[in-house]
Amino acid sequence: MGNRIEEWAMQVAEAELCSALPRRWAHTRGVTQRAEEVGHVLGDNATLLVAAATLHDVGYAPRLAATGFHPLDGARFLRDEYGADKRLVRLVANHSFALLEAEERGLQGELATEFPLLEEPLLVDALVYCDMTTTPDGDRTTAQDRVAEIRSRYGDDSVVGRFIRRAAPEIFASVERVEAALADQPR
Repeated sequence: MGNRIEEWAMQVAEAELCSALPRRWAHTRGVTQRAEEVGHVLGDNATLLVAAATLHDVGYAPRLAATGFHPLDGARFLRDEYGADKRLVRLVANHSFALLEAEERGLQGELATEFPLLEEPLLVDALVYCDMTTTPDGDRTTAQDRVAEIRSRYGDDSVVGRFIRRAAPEIFASVERVEAALADQPR
């Protein structure tokens, strides 16, 4: 992998999100920027992180929303239409504790069977960090403020509201682990 996968990811995400969902596209660009900033802690996986960050929300594109659960819809799209790298597809499918939301939606079995979680904790955490420290408009934020924004936008009694309340401790722990890894890097 290398810059080619990053460029491909940007082309795919832009084609699916830019016109149809401009705010989601702004978030995506911000998440990609965070990935570029923190990728050095992942060594050889930095490029994979940037590609996953760029494609993590592609499943929101209206033409791809088969189940209405964007991690699953996006992963299936990348697998079926592009034969994308299996690790990339699994990261997109499982980003930001998607399995917990899949439980709320009755899609846990499908997600876990088709796209098992990667056993690469820092890589998985780094994608959570990038997503959960970026506002819907692509700006930097704290994970606490991002979770509060999601709860406010969707409401605590919605599927997303129930999911984000359950996922919040895991999200905060992931962000803390990435921040610790960043702090351990030589300046």
